[in-house]
Amino acid sequence: MAHYAKIENNIVTEVITIDNTDILNSNGVEEEALGSQFCTEMLGGTWVQTSYNGSIRKNYASIGSTYDVARDAFIEASPFPSWVIDEDTCTYVSPVADPSKVEGDEGSWSWDEGTLSWILD
Repeated sequence: MAHYAKIENNIVTEVITIDNTDILNSNGVEEEALGSQFCTEMLGGTWVQTSYNGSIRKNYASIGSTYDVARDAFIEASPFPSWVIDEDTCTYVSPVADPSKVEGDEGSWSWDEGTLSWILD
């Protein structure tokens, strides 16, 4: 199955699944453009392929996420104003290293935007 996201003003408004046969050219090779064309003909609008495993466009598209044309990536909204985008993954990261990602740390941490720090719950 192939997944396509409908894009309106760079925002994902819908995500659908189509059959792989709908993206095969006459030689049996998958072509993203054929899937986009199929979706447009059936439903109208602009469609961009997405992938559950992030093999294309960094992240799987979800309704409300942004399609960044320059990065050719789907990007979720930033969870906090202070967080910055990681250009390699196109996900947002805190300005301070996440202590829950330290090996052996058993704590439950949450971000405090007011102090720009992690707090142990």
